[in-house]
Amino acid sequence: MLTAAGVSAEASSVKCKLQGTTLLPAFSMDGDYVIGGVFSIRLYEQTVENKYTTVPQPLKCTGSIDGRVLRFTRAMVFAIEEINNSTKLLPGIRLGYLIYDSCASVPMAVHVAFPLSNGLDPEFYTSDNCSKSGMVMAVIGTSGSTSSISITRIIGSFNIPQVSYSATCACLSDKRQYPNFFRTVPSDHFQAAALAKLVKHFGWTWIGAVRSDSDYGNNGMASFLYAAHKEGICVEYSESFYRSNPRSRIQRVADVIRRSTALVVVAFAAFEDLKFLLKEMSQEPSPPRQWIGSEDWITHSDMLSFTFCAGAIGFGIQKSVIPGLRNFLLDLSPTKVAASPILTEFWESAFNCRLEKSAATDKKVCDGTEDIQKLQSPYTDTSQFRITNMVYKAVYAIAHAIHNAVCQETNSTTQCDRISSIEPKQVLTNLKKVNFSQNGYPVSFDANGDPVATYELVNLQKSESGSIVFVTVGQYDASLPLGQEFHINRNITWVEGRTQVPVSVCTDSCPKGTHKVLQKGKPICCYDCVPCPEGEISNATDSTDCFPCPNEFWPNAEKDTCVPKPVEFLSFSEILGVILATFSVGGACLAIITATIFFQHRTSPIVRANNSELSFLLLFSLTLCFLCSLTFIGAPSEWSCMLRHTAFGITFVLCISCVLGKTMVVLMAFKATLPGSNVMKWFGPLQQRMTVILFTFIQVLICTVWLIVSPPFPMKNFTIYKERIILECALGSAIGFWAVLGYIGLLAVFCFVLAVLARKLPDNFNEAKFITFSMLIFCAVWITFIPAYVSSPGKFTVAVEIFAILASSFGLILCIFAPKCFIILF
Repeated sequence: MLTAAGVSAEASSVKCKLQGTTLLPAFSMDGDYVIGGVFSIRLYEQTVENKYTTVPQPLKCTGSIDGRVLRFTRAMVFAIEEINNSTKLLPGIRLGYLIYDSCASVPMAVHVAFPLSNGLDPEFYTSDNCSKSGMVMAVIGTSGSTSSISITRIIGSFNIPQVSYSATCACLSDKRQYPNFFRTVPSDHFQAAALAKLVKHFGWTWIGAVRSDSDYGNNGMASFLYAAHKEGICVEYSESFYRSNPRSRIQRVADVIRRSTALVVVAFAAFEDLKFLLKEMSQEPSPPRQWIGSEDWITHSDMLSFTFCAGAIGFGIQKSVIPGLRNFLLDLSPTKVAASPILTEFWESAFNCRLEKSAATDKKVCDGTEDIQKLQSPYTDTSQFRITNMVYKAVYAIAHAIHNAVCQETNSTTQCDRISSIEPKQVLTNLKKVNFSQNGYPVSFDANGDPVATYELVNLQKSESGSIVFVTVGQYDASLPLGQEFHINRNITWVEGRTQVPVSVCTDSCPKGTHKVLQKGKPICCYDCVPCPEGEISNATDSTDCFPCPNEFWPNAEKDTCVPKPVEFLSFSEILGVILATFSVGGACLAIITATIFFQHRTSPIVRANNSELSFLLLFSLTLCFLCSLTFIGAPSEWSCMLRHTAFGITFVLCISCVLGKTMVVLMAFKATLPGSNVMKWFGPLQQRMTVILFTFIQVLICTVWLIVSPPFPMKNFTIYKERIILECALGSAIGFWAVLGYIGLLAVFCFVLAVLARKLPDNFNEAKFITFSMLIFCAVWITFIPAYVSSPGKFTVAVEIFAILASSFGLILCIFAPKCFIILF
C-alpha cells in the first residue's frame, strides 16, 4: 500500500512509503523490465498464533525445500538469462526477475502479490504520484489454481498479466472474472473430457472418485463427472479431502475406497494432497485398485515410491527437451550456492553438511567434494521436462509480448527502445496475440487464455529391476477431429501387473438375448439382465430393449437373431400325410376292384336287382371321392385350393345323388308291387339319370358362384402358432364353403330319411337297410366333422377334412357294396 508521507515546498515530487513489512524475494535480478515469479518452493506456511496485543509477525514459509519446484524456479532464471543473451528476442534489453516462495499457501500467495505490484523500495519518489512505480511487467505462477485465483484478483486491478505454468482449473478460463490470466498448461476442461473418454474407452462404467478439496480438485472433478455422465459412466462414491484435514478425515476416505466395489478410482487431486491419502492406504492392505490420475500427480517423481500404485494410468503434460537446461541446473558450485539462502539450504540438506557462512549446526562442514551431478534428487531429475517446459514457455511468452510492445522491425534488423517505459497493460494486450514456436513446441493462447490441449497418456510400470518407471503409452490432442483425439500406441500394464484390461462394472454385461432392467434406487449402471420376451430378440450386448422379429421370422433358441419361421403344411413326406394318402389310394383301388367284380358279374341277379347303372356311377363317384382327398395333401397353391374344395363338393354330391337314386328306386319298386300301381314309369333309367344330374348340377352351380365371387386361395397363417407359419387354403367366401357343405348335408339327411323308411322292406329289397347304415355313418362323420374342423389347429384342420372324406367314403362302399361282393364271390 502506498501513502503520501509529505510534500516538500522546494520540490514538486511526492515522497511515497510502503506500508507493512517488505517481503524479500527468494531470487531476484535487476533489469530493464522485471518479470515476477511465484513458486511453492517450501511445503508449509509457518503457523503463528496471534494475541492481538502486538503487531502480527510477517508470514513465513517453513519446511523442507521441494527439489522439483526449485527446478521450476531455476528454469525461469535459465529462460531469462537465455533471452538476455539472445540477439533476436529483445536485443539490447535486459530482463530482470523477482521470484517469491508462496509455499502453496493462499495467504502467502496474497501476501506476495503486493510486492509484485509495488516493488521493493520502502521509500521512493515519483514525478507525479505514487502509483505504478515498481510493479512487474507480468507474473509467472503459481502452481495451484486456488493460489492463482487469489493472485490474479489482486494484480488484475493493475492490468498485470499472469501466466501460470500449472494452474489448470477450468474456472480460470472465464475472462469476465480473470481477464489478465493466461496459462501454458491445458485447462482441466480438456483433461476432464479426456479422462472421461479414457474411462469409456476401457469399458469402465462403475468407478470411484476422489479429489482435492480445492478449486483445482472441485472444479476438475465437477467437469469430469459431467463428461462421465454423458458417456454413461456411473460413480459409486465421490470423496474430497485436503492436506490440512485431520487424519480421521483421510482415514474415512481411505476406508470408502477399501469397502467399495468399484475397481477403478479416478483421482483429480494435487500430489501434495494425494500423498497423504496414499500413505494412509499403504498403512493397511487394501483390495487392488486401478488408479486413474490427473496431470498434477500422475507424473510426479515421488509417485515412484508408492509401489501399490503400479499400473496407474493418466494424462500428463508432454515431455519436452530444453537444450542447455540440464547443464545450467547442475552448474552449481559452493560459491554460487552461498550467494542464495534458498540454494544454501538446499545444498546443505542434500549433502547433509554446512557451508562456512551458514549458521552453526551439528552438521559437518562441506569440504568441496560434493558433486551435484551424482545427487539423486527431484532437482537433478532431468529425464522428463514436463511442467518445467511450461515454466520455460511462460517466460518466452511474456518476453515475446514485451518484444512486440517495445521493438520494431526495420530493414531486417530489430530495434528495441529501452528508454521509454511501457505499462503492464501493453504487455497484457500483446500477450493475447503471441504465436511462436520455441524448441519445436508451439506457444499461443485462445480467447480464454488457454493453449491447445495436448497430453501424454502415462502408465506407471514396473521395470525388470522391480522399480516403477513412467512409460508414455499414448497421446491425446484436443485439436484433432472428434473421435480421433485419443490414440494408444504401446501396451499398458494394469494393476497387479495384469496385461488384460481390468473390469470395473456394477453389473456384468448383459449377453445377447437379454435386455437391461434397472435396479430400483440404484444408478443406471446397476441393472438386471432379463431374457427377451417371446418373439423378441436383442442382438447386442447391454441392450436396453428387445425388438420383435419381422412377421415371417422368429427368434432362435438364444434369442439373439431372427431366423425364418418353419413353414408347416400337410405333406406327402410326413407320416400322417403318408397314412392318409395310403388310405386314399387304397379306397380308390377298393372302389375300382368292386366295380370290376360287378362288371364281371353284371348278369348276376344280385347286380341286376340293385340297379347296376347307379351302382357303377356310385362306384365311380366313390373313386373320385377317395382321390380328391389327395388334393388336400401338399403345399397349397391357387389351383389346388380351388380344386380341393370344389372337387370334394361335386364328387360327394354325385355320390349322395346316386345313393339317393338307389333309395328312391327301392321304395318305388316296393310301391310298384301293389295292384294297380304304375309309379315305376316315373323312376325309369332316364329319370334316375336326370335326378343325379339335377342334384349334381345344383352343387356345380354353387361351386361356380363361389369361385367367381371369392374363391379359395393359399395363405400364410401367422395367428395360430407364433413360432411357425401354417400354409393353408383360405376359404375366400365362408358362405360358399358352408353352402357346399350344407347342400351335401341336406341331400345326406334326405337320403337317410328315405333309407329309414325303406329299411323294413322284404329281403328282396334289403339294400335299403345297408343304405341306412351307410347314411348313418355318413351323417355321424360329418356332424362330428364340424366342431373338429373348427377347433383343429394348422395342418390338422386339413387332416380332419381328409379323415371325414375317407371315413364317409369307406362307410358308403363297405355298407353298400361289401355284402353284395361277399354274396357274389362266396
